[in-house]
Amino acid sequence: MAPGKFRKPPQAPPSFTATPDSVVEDTKKLLASSKKVTDDIVASIQAKDASFHNVLLPLAYDENQQSLKTHILGFYQSVSTDQTLRDASTEAEKLMDDFSIEAAMREDVFELVDAALKRGDKLDPESQRLLEKEHKSYVRNGLNIPAGPKRDRFKEIKKRLSQLSIAFSKSLNEEKGGLWFTAEELAGVPEDVVSLLKKEGDKYWLTFKYPDLFPTLKYATNSATRQKVFVANENKINQNVPLFREAILLRDEAARLLGYPNHAAFRIEDKMAKTPKTVDDFLGDLRNRLSQGGLDEIETLKALKKADLESRGEQFDGRYYLWDHRFYDRMMEEKDYQLDQQLISEYFPLQTTIQGMLEIFEQLFGLVFVEIVGEDRDTVSASGKGADIVWHDEVQVFSVWDDEGEGNGFVGYLYLDLFPRTGKYGHAANFNLQPGFITENGTRRYPATALVCNFSKPTAKKPSLLKHDEVTTLFHELGHGIHDLVSRTTYSRFHGTNTVRDFVEAPSQMLENWCWTPSQLKALSKHYSTLSPEYYAAWKEASGANAGSTEERIPDDLIEKLIKTKNLNGALFNLRQLHFGIFDMAIHEPKDHESLEAMKISETYNWLRKDISKIDGPEVLGEGYDWGNGQATFGHLMGGYDAGYYGYLSSQVYSTDMFYSVFKKNPMDPKEGRRYRHTVLEKGGSQDEMTTLIDFLGREPKTDAFYEELGLTKGTQSGATAS
Repeated sequence: MAPGKFRKPPQAPPSFTATPDSVVEDTKKLLASSKKVTDDIVASIQAKDASFHNVLLPLAYDENQQSLKTHILGFYQSVSTDQTLRDASTEAEKLMDDFSIEAAMREDVFELVDAALKRGDKLDPESQRLLEKEHKSYVRNGLNIPAGPKRDRFKEIKKRLSQLSIAFSKSLNEEKGGLWFTAEELAGVPEDVVSLLKKEGDKYWLTFKYPDLFPTLKYATNSATRQKVFVANENKINQNVPLFREAILLRDEAARLLGYPNHAAFRIEDKMAKTPKTVDDFLGDLRNRLSQGGLDEIETLKALKKADLESRGEQFDGRYYLWDHRFYDRMMEEKDYQLDQQLISEYFPLQTTIQGMLEIFEQLFGLVFVEIVGEDRDTVSASGKGADIVWHDEVQVFSVWDDEGEGNGFVGYLYLDLFPRTGKYGHAANFNLQPGFITENGTRRYPATALVCNFSKPTAKKPSLLKHDEVTTLFHELGHGIHDLVSRTTYSRFHGTNTVRDFVEAPSQMLENWCWTPSQLKALSKHYSTLSPEYYAAWKEASGANAGSTEERIPDDLIEKLIKTKNLNGALFNLRQLHFGIFDMAIHEPKDHESLEAMKISETYNWLRKDISKIDGPEVLGEGYDWGNGQATFGHLMGGYDAGYYGYLSSQVYSTDMFYSVFKKNPMDPKEGRRYRHTVLEKGGSQDEMTTLIDFLGREPKTDAFYEELGLTKGTQSGATAS
């Protein structure tokens, strides 16, 4: 990493000193203040005098100021160890959502916004975009429905959907399930994992958190164990099943009240895809291209499974199950590619990998990251107490600056919260804590952003070690964080990752390519035995008496083997993504409301998975298609990706085009890196995302690179990549 000296930033980081009482009280005060701003505008401005400057601008300034606190008030529910604080944060989010729904349906404000739009004043492009988006949001929130019972019903639905989303997310965060297994049942699971499990008598408690779940599905030699874990994980939050169903039905009802044929038509209208047909055609075309490749991959994996079972004296029933896939996918890596993911992970200790990633962003985008530790935390804290600037003592915080070439200015704050905790958000995600924007007096307000992850904790003998897919996940989420940090928008509404859903993943997906580039893998790596004498002694003990030392950086032959696996079982990987995307469209694009009411959602989820991936589930063992409720664990579809999950695949079209066209020759080209920073990342959602892409590529985006990367060309139907 570039040597970053501590400098006191021009803006203090946010404080995390809330109590359950203060969270709710602060929320109520903020909402009352916002209501007064709006009421004052309505009281003092008549429609004939309404303009962007006297209606929209005061509302935008208020939104900017509110966002400095509201994001954090809602953030506690995802990270706090205090149940009462998490509950208060959930209550705060309900209050904020209810307020937003009421505010978005104020006809008196809409009349002013409508008049301001019709006035046609010449505005800068971002202000014009704000005016048009705000006007459209009132229409999409029901103000084209005549006042009366239908509009009241629409408002009622919006409030109920908010409650359902919050309750669904809370169940996910609070999930504490697991299963008891004997050591024999956990045979094959790495000792690193087993040693961290809670033990009572001769049984181990295996949770459904990623550091327990994935290694068990990858390494447990007992297929009955893998089956139990897989099925139980699909049923871990069955209390969410009725919430999910109710949300699907209410979304459809609301869309029809607005005059749309279904929820998908409503949601996709303002995305890059514009229409459900565009999405359905894209997903259908990709499915056709991948289907034969998936069948071919299953046959190869079946042969591997047959040989494995027969070598252990077990009988093969001719089937390849959902709980087999991670196990035999990993075995194929080891057998056919001599690739040992455990060995690879030894070269990616979490902290040195993070340092390497930050160094890449420094070189590419002209940034400097300075970790704030010890007394420096007291120096930057608004209260003078360093403990106030983090929500947990494991959290790391960095001040981020422009390098000399970019002007040495302050950029913002980056937080890393890396390990699992009870009640913590269970996946990996980037959370904006405070957006950036331009204040009323023309000064810049700097952003703060947090990565919340769940990597395995370090032990006395080993630091936290990352599998390659975890390295990729970390780089992806850091990519969102960088997008959040370097964004330069006038209004918080458009800051950073506040883009349309079918573009938002593209910048981070593009950066994943660095994790498949030999030079960057080498730069990111550092064998954990070289970090300290204690780690070296532990490694030597684990490796055997004859172990001398190992290379500090990951060897070229290991990198070569890893890169060869990039396309391994890639059709099945992408068919899994297609299952999610096609299920999402199926439940949000019914032909009529009655057919949706009749839909058996769990059966649809499981049937589509079988039909698309061709991998067997419990249904072939006589269980039927109602054996699991995977949709009840699927936070995306309740958290903003409804009728939008296709965006993970469609945005890969853009990300792959950008990488192949600009970065593939030289991923560390600083000139192109800075051009990408200024042309794409800085813009956030402040202009049409297609304009952003065309500005960067110099042309309209193409699908060629996407299909080439998947191993597909026009007319072929096999091969893919899991990048």
